[in-house]
Formats: sequence, structure tokens, C-alpha cells
Amino acid sequence: MSEPSSDPAAVPRPAQSFAEVEDALLSRWPETRLEPSLDRIEAFLELLGDPQRSLRLVHLTGTNGKTSTARMIDALLRTLELRTGRFTSPHVETMHERISIDGEPLDDEAFVRAFNDVAAYTHLVDEDQAHPLSFFETVVGMAYAAFADAPVDVAVVEVGMGGAWDATNVADADVAVILPIAVDHARYLGGTPDVIAQEKAGIIKPGSTVVMAQQEVEAAAVLMARAAEVGATVAREGLEFGVVARTAAVGGQMMSLQGLRARYDDVFVPLYGAHQAQNAAVALAAVEAFVGGTDAQPLDAELVRAAFAEVTSPARLEVVRRSPTVLLDAAHNPHGAEAVGAALEDSFTFEPVIGVLGVMSDKDVEGLLVALEPHLAHVVCTQSSTDRAMPADALGEAAVEVFGQDRVSVVPRLIDAIDAAAALAEAGESVGSSIGSGAVLVTGSVVTAGEARTLLTRGRREPGAPREEEPS
Repeated sequence: MSEPSSDPAAVPRPAQSFAEVEDALLSRWPETRLEPSLDRIEAFLELLGDPQRSLRLVHLTGTNGKTSTARMIDALLRTLELRTGRFTSPHVETMHERISIDGEPLDDEAFVRAFNDVAAYTHLVDEDQAHPLSFFETVVGMAYAAFADAPVDVAVVEVGMGGAWDATNVADADVAVILPIAVDHARYLGGTPDVIAQEKAGIIKPGSTVVMAQQEVEAAAVLMARAAEVGATVAREGLEFGVVARTAAVGGQMMSLQGLRARYDDVFVPLYGAHQAQNAAVALAAVEAFVGGTDAQPLDAELVRAAFAEVTSPARLEVVRRSPTVLLDAAHNPHGAEAVGAALEDSFTFEPVIGVLGVMSDKDVEGLLVALEPHLAHVVCTQSSTDRAMPADALGEAAVEVFGQDRVSVVPRLIDAIDAAAALAEAGESVGSSIGSGAVLVTGSVVTAGEARTLLTRGRREPGAPREEEPS
């Protein structure tokens, strides 16, 4: 690692608290301001001694499902007694969530230490590059340095957005995981799955193994071409691995999974929906590929069951309150909303379901509303605290076009919107259902779900520091 400047005036004072670190990071380029280049992160990590080069890596991209799948992979690897680092984004409630070691987010002290270890070098990069390091690039540097320092046996890393020029892509993965590709962030990635796949295929590196979820034909062709170009081995959902069977169960679902080496039956995952079963199959194949070899044996079935039974994924159809039931989901595009809607029908019997919707102004709002409409009796339009949030009134106008005037309310303050939805859910007769059988679904963005989680699980206080929802 290179030494920072010896000039005391040029070296920033070390942060003393998590709040100071949070303030310093948020003062940088936001995650939504993108300048597609790896120059800054490469310069940054070179100053840090290229910690990413010392790591074995499972790298994940795709439109939806990355965080849940990363958490499943992490759990499986830890059950195999490997030390793990996990980088996911965006966070649901606090920045701590982004960097985990051995399955646990860094605590305040460790997060401050990780920041201070790299902070002086951020200023050297800022002075040398045409653009300063962004929030996301800085946190990626913190994560790779913390993983190398631990050290971990394997890092499980989720891209921020895309793949080829995502800041995480300065490391070469042993296993590249490609989750389903749909249209999102069209401004940056393109408007069709095949164009988006070109960017996401950038995480496939020479000699790696690609674990590919089922894709649209056009996207699959792009990914297969990239794998062939660099000599990567490909394992495809539906061919080399997949979900054999699944059934809803209390608190989640029971599955049979076909892995790369064996079939694993009676696997319980405490998460809801067919999309989470798909994520589980992908995670299982990714771990088998990572620990594989020419004479690799099947994983111990009991260890697989134990790992999946302990998986959590906050704000992914997470039940956070009863009477009425309140579920949170971070879906923020039509593909994610369709998965949530299918899971509601598959795993629950609530009637009515009242939606609380807060979205970002740069999203496909109409597509999101259309995907949710068949599953919601009524929608309460609101907004989160971020500047990127679509105003509740504007969202309400869009919702009326899809749901009709009688099925839309506008309540700008999030906690008031949740209260209004809960009242509608409890008074089920007002929308044609029996009293007490309803539920509330809070969704539309990671920020909306995260702020609702803070309000509902930590007391009725307003969420803390301003934040942005990161592209994913």
C-alpha cells in the first residue's frame, strides 16, 4: 500500500464516529450520478495495494434477486466452514449492511476503521482524476480492503449496476452469477434485454464458471457468446440445475433442488415466492461450482438444509407486523413487481391486500403499477424522504390511470400512509372482504421499504440521514 501525503494539512482527520463516516461518504458523488469508467476505482485500489487481487470471488449481476441470492450463497459457504465477506447494495436501513464478514454487517467501530483505513487515499485519487471518487466507489474500496484484511476465504460481491464498468468489476470472479435480466435503468444500460446483457456479461472472466438463471432468448445468446469468447464454463438453470419442486409452507416454502452434482430434497427456505426458489437453485449451483473440481462430491444434504433454513433477506416480502399483517418488499421495477404479485397469490391468503407505494421518479412507474394492479384492492400513494422520490400527488395521478379513482388514495407522509392502509386492510368489508383478513404491502423502492422498516421495527420515528437508492 502506498503511503499518503506526509503534509498534515493534506491528510484528513480520521473519523471518530459512524455518523462522521456516513456524512463523509454522503458528501461524495451520489450513487445515481454515474460516469462509466473504472479509472478511479482502479487508481484507488492500486493505492490500497490491490486488495481485490488477493480474494477469491463470487460475483453477482442481474436485474433482480442479487441481494437475496448473495445472502443464500454466503450462508451456504459459511456452513461449509469458509470465512466469507459479503458486499451488497443498496442498503435497506443503514450503510453497515453493505459490508459483512462472516455473515454479520460491520458494527460501528469496524465500519469507522474500514473507512479510516482508506480515507487518506480517496483524496489522492480525487486530486489525480478528472472526477472525484463516488460514494459507491469509495464503499467498494472499503469492502475489498476489509475483506483482504480479515482475511476472508471468499468474497460474495453484488454489482451496483450493470457489470462491465461497475466499480466491483475490478476483481476477477471464480464464479459469475447472472440472475434474470429484464429492462431497468434503460437510461444507462439500454432498453432491451440483449443490450443490457452486453453490459452485465462484463463480469464473465476467462476461466470462470458462469451460473446462469433462466433468461430471455436474446439475453441468453449474448451471455453464451461472452462465455465462449473468454473460455468460461456455463451452468444453466433448467438444464444443469434448477428447481424440481416447491410448495408453500408456514413461514416460507419447501423445495427440491437439482444441483450440479446431486438432488437435494426437503430444503426449507424461510422466504416466499417462486422467484426465491429460483434464487435458491442459483445459489446452490454457485456454491457447488465454487468448491468444485474434477473429483468434486455432492454437498452434504444436511448442511445444505441447515444453511437455507437460516437465510434472511430484509424487505423481500418480509412480514414486520401482524394485525393487520404488514409486508415490505423492495421491488422497484415491473419485473420485481410481477414476482411479488405472484408470490402474494402463491404464498398468502390475505384479502384485501392494500398497497402503500412510494417510487423513484426515474423508474417505469406505469409498468410497476400495471404489474401490481391485479393483486391490490387499493393503493395508497406516498413518497420517501429522498429527493429522487416521485411526489405523492404525481404518483396518485398515474395510479388513477391504472387502478381507477375509487382505488387510489394519496397520503404524502409515509407513516400516515401505512396507517391509512392498515385501516383499510382491517375494515375489509369496505372493499368487499371479511373484517380482519387483510394485509398491507409497502413497496415501490428500496428506500420506501427501508424507511418503513425503520418506522415499524424501531418505533414510530422518522428515518435518519438522507440517502439515495442505488441503481442495481
